[in-house]
Amino acid sequence: MAAANKLEVKKARLENIDELALLFDAYRVFYQKDSDLALAKSFLTERLANSESIVFIAYFENKAVAFTQLYPKYSSARAVKNWILNDLYVDENYRKLGIASQLIQQAMEFVESTNASFVQLETAVDNYNAQKLYKKMGFEIQSPDSEFLLYRKAVQQIS
Repeated sequence: MAAANKLEVKKARLENIDELALLFDAYRVFYQKDSDLALAKSFLTERLANSESIVFIAYFENKAVAFTQLYPKYSSARAVKNWILNDLYVDENYRKLGIASQLIQQAMEFVESTNASFVQLETAVDNYNAQKLYKKMGFEIQSPDSEFLLYRKAVQQIS
């Protein structure tokens, strides 16, 4: 695991489900959902067990403090796989440390390895910190609406 004062990002596995479920529950509460740790654990277990999503967990000083979750998206006409970065959460005690950037970077490296053509995500129109981060990471707004902003980033193919 990570050394003291170090950040480590790992791809989640079922053995990480308890610490991941705590973060996922906090993420849902952030979005005004009722806390339900059993639901969080069940939902994530199903996603990971069925290979329906890819989750990365950030550890700071050996403590799980953040995660991001990717879902595959397919285009039949273009015959390509793309990814939706659906969830990104950093424990409020660990924000402003560059952890979200590291999670996105790790996610982008994974996505590039799958030969996807883009990653997309959405964020609330009033989530200015997230908007600033996504712009800094190279995401571009695709379609603004009254509630959410849709961002997309093209993927550089790995040779």
